[in-house]
Amino acid sequence: MNCLFIQIRCRPGTAYKVADEIALRELHSELYSTSGEFDLLMKMYPPEGADIGKYINDNLLDIDGIERTFTTLTFKAF
Repeated sequence: MNCLFIQIRCRPGTAYKVADEIALRELHSELYSTSGEFDLLMKMYPPEGADIGKYINDNLLDIDGIERTFTTLTFKAF
């Protein structure tokens, strides 16, 4: 099972609401607020065999307040 890192940019003033909604959906293994270009960093393990793009679209991107995401797929941990 490979993990994904998803950086999330939120509309101003919505980062905490977005984080709360992600927590309610239990999509993540870790979720952090961050500085810089993105507001949140989420580590997640999608279901085995899931279509990653569709899974993210169906389960994350419908959260009100998310403006943009940047997803990094991982392959091997050292």
